[in-house]
Amino acid sequence: RVSFAGRVAGRGVLAIEVAGSGSPPLRTTYEPVRPLVEEGEDVRAGQPVGALEAEPSHCTAGCLHWGLRRGDAYLDPLSLLPPALLRRGPSRLLPVFGVPEPGPPSSPSGA
Repeated sequence: RVSFAGRVAGRGVLAIEVAGSGSPPLRTTYEPVRPLVEEGEDVRAGQPVGALEAEPSHCTAGCLHWGLRRGDAYLDPLSLLPPALLRRGPSRLLPVFGVPEPGPPSSPSGA
């Protein structure tokens, strides 16, 4: 369920509570995004919930800040990913449309 969709300090922010994750519930956060959902809306896995905002930032290209909290405690959002995915190397969020998926990582020459 979307717990917040709006602007904080001039940036688009989205917060989603994870159903069945305990009390207080886990809450994932995303910024800077233009929310595609509204506060109070139920969302499902795989549903587009926001679009990355193009704005000047510390990143040379657009970047997404992905967070995880339980109450006031900050947690590692990578803990939500399956362990097998984490063993494959760094995770990257990719555009969904108009960009081909990357091929398998290349091995260093001579390896």
